[in-house]
Amino acid sequence: MTERVIKPLGRGFLFLDSHPAGCARIVRDMAGQVEARTPGRRTALVIGSSSGYGLATTIAGLARYGVDGIGVSFEKAPTARRTATAGWYRTAETAALAAELGRSWSFVNADAFADDTKNDVLDLVAKLGGIDHLIYSVAAPRRVDPRNGETYQSALKTIGAPYTTKSLAYEDGEPVLQEVSIDVATDDELAQTVKVMGGEDWARWITALQERDLLKPGFNTVALTYIGSELTGPIYRQGSIGAAKADLEQTALNLAKDGVTAMTSVNGAAVTQASSAIPGIGLYVSILHKVHGLQTPVQQSISLWDQLTGEAPLDLDDEGRIRLDRWELADDVQSAIRTQWEAATAANIGEVADTEWFLAEVRRLYGFDVPDVDYEAETEVDVEWPTKA
Repeated sequence: MTERVIKPLGRGFLFLDSHPAGCARIVRDMAGQVEARTPGRRTALVIGSSSGYGLATTIAGLARYGVDGIGVSFEKAPTARRTATAGWYRTAETAALAAELGRSWSFVNADAFADDTKNDVLDLVAKLGGIDHLIYSVAAPRRVDPRNGETYQSALKTIGAPYTTKSLAYEDGEPVLQEVSIDVATDDELAQTVKVMGGEDWARWITALQERDLLKPGFNTVALTYIGSELTGPIYRQGSIGAAKADLEQTALNLAKDGVTAMTSVNGAAVTQASSAIPGIGLYVSILHKVHGLQTPVQQSISLWDQLTGEAPLDLDDEGRIRLDRWELADDVQSAIRTQWEAATAANIGEVADTEWFLAEVRRLYGFDVPDVDYEAETEVDVEWPTKA
């Protein structure tokens, strides 16, 4: 037993430790948003199941349709000095939830890009008798190509010209409005970003499953993506990350053959560990919450599962993408956001944007600021990775 009091220590939006009890409570709160349907015999593989939309999709599928499956993520175990990562604790609680619901889930902690990981996971898929759905939700800073051993590094940069944007930061817990400039990506940086965040690894997962005949009749797969506003476009959708997202969407078109239904799912804005690190996104999301509110990742994931299972018709755009972000990109919502964005100054940032909420959401990513959790009490940090639920 290794119990201790855990405090939110860190810099900016990064914390050194995570709170196990807070992370566990978040999983339960997410499951509480889900109204159960009559479960069928469905199986799923979720690549990137421990955080963000991957976690929400895992919980929504499990709690709504009783999906059995396998989750893959890459988390750090607790050490003598540090807690485990938040995703480690969230996965342990998701496994406990699955067991309580009588569902069969395995969770693999390994590099999703590696061939050894694919082989191990496919062995588990074979024991399930194949899969009906594959959800691809990987956000990684780098990727080692298993075919040549080369390491690719993603870059957060613009295309064509540098760009300066307003951005939200905090000093001693108080909101600060900054200007952040982003440089232009080189051709090599652009290519490497596509290698990391594009569709190549997603396609390799599908190919590996096909080669072992593990796709059930009617199989479908989605890769989760984001488009966002014109306000964040120069850094996100029209930047190096956007190039990778475009590759992901092209990969969906390439995969849609031989009995495979492949799509991208365009989710709405959310506070995630990946998004909070992107200049401008924090300010944008905090204004969005102020003027409209957000659909939670679980709410959007419920809609996704309803469409994937055929309980609801697919909501596709002209490019064949599932759109879960229409609420965010509605003209009136974007107009209200732009008005607040343009009005934002260092003096009024706490008024035009919901900065207190945003900081609390970032802290919740690590299990802090969760209601009904006693942060003065000692909590067990040495939580085992679940082998099977």
